Amino acid sequence: MEPDHRACGPRSRRVLAWLAAAGLGLALLAAAGTVSASAGRAPAPASTGQAPAPGHMALTGKIIGIDPGHNGLNYTSPAFLDRKIWNGRAWEGCDTTGTQTAEGYTEARFTWNVATYLRADLTRMGARVVMTRAGNHGLGPCVDSRAQILDRAHANVSIDIHADYGPPAGRGFTILEPVADGPNDRVIRPSARFGRDAHAMMLRYTKLPVSDYYGQNGYISRDDLAGLNLTTMPKVLVECGNMHNAADAALLVQPGVQQSVAAALAAAIAQFLATH
Repeated sequence: MEPDHRACGPRSRRVLAWLAAAGLGLALLAAAGTVSASAGRAPAPASTGQAPAPGHMALTGKIIGIDPGHNGLNYTSPAFLDRKIWNGRAWEGCDTTGTQTAEGYTEARFTWNVATYLRADLTRMGARVVMTRAGNHGLGPCVDSRAQILDRAHANVSIDIHADYGPPAGRGFTILEPVADGPNDRVIRPSARFGRDAHAMMLRYTKLPVSDYYGQNGYISRDDLAGLNLTTMPKVLVECGNMHNAADAALLVQPGVQQSVAAALAAAIAQFLATH
């Protein structure tokens, strides 16, 4: 897949300079194919070996929201998951267990790992990061509460991190964007712009292709997700790949690939906020 050249203009070059100064080079190198033999370990924050250069704290003063989908113990309480919440348009269950690979590597674990790497990257760039959960050994919170956590934090932009369970032959990532429904009306256009940045950076810095089975060219609008319906700041949800596909699954469990996804999302956030 060729890189999305929308990311290659002067604004992107400034953002990439910020990212390099903030020490994201090692994470971006992971996108070039670094494979770790430690796929079973929980992630530690990426180490750069140097502090961000003075004057290059691109996200100083910004608040970034991260919602790692699901939670590691959701499967233990069907009653909790079945609690009804209002998603902005309809009643739905509190949350789900999420999916997993054929070998049992869970979506909740993947999303938490990526979120941990992303938090470290954004913190090095000067941002204050708000997470919707504190670990991967609990329940929930419900999807409406996740949206409320980020809304109350007055985040400048937020990202929901997921992985999909699609057809076995299907591959790739998809950017899910909100549909206007009242609370989110003012952030529909900036969310679409943020989605384009996320799409471009996922192509540029990860080995994951655009989805060939979901949405159109890696984008789809969704009006049935609480996180998107209830948002008051620009937000998209990224289905980072298909855990039901062997090729995608083999990538998604690798710490190096998880780091590259985090670095791509950090680059997208920096690029979006550079002119927002």
